[in-house]
Amino acid sequence: MDQVNVDQVNMDQVNTNAITTGSTLSAEETERLTQDIIAALKTVYDPEIPADIYELGLIYKVEIKEDRSVDVDMTLTTPNCPAAEELPVMVENAVASVPGVGVVAVKIVWMPPWTPERMSDEARLVLDMWWRARLWGSG
Repeated sequence: MDQVNVDQVNMDQVNTNAITTGSTLSAEETERLTQDIIAALKTVYDPEIPADIYELGLIYKVEIKEDRSVDVDMTLTTPNCPAAEELPVMVENAVASVPGVGVVAVKIVWMPPWTPERMSDEARLVLDMWWRARLWGSG
């Protein structure tokens, strides 16, 4: 299988986000699926955090297989995450909505553990503004 780096706002984050694809897909189709899957993942938000799961660094691996089925390895910010049951379903539905994608399987993984360093600069900015607004609003 060919390895395709995932384009992300902060290229420093690419080290943990990779999409692998079956070699029978054309380069153009691989690029389209890659970009469309990333866009779909960016529509999924943790209900308690105002940033999408992709920018939060919760997506560890996406594998597009030759039959166009897609396997996603993701994590949560904590094992006690209140959204632990709904987030994988949301990810599955988002990726499955991409034209040309077959069956989607989402697996929660805990290694490596998620840390704030996995967030993109975009997520850091959003969360910083969110925390400031909460602090100002509570006064």
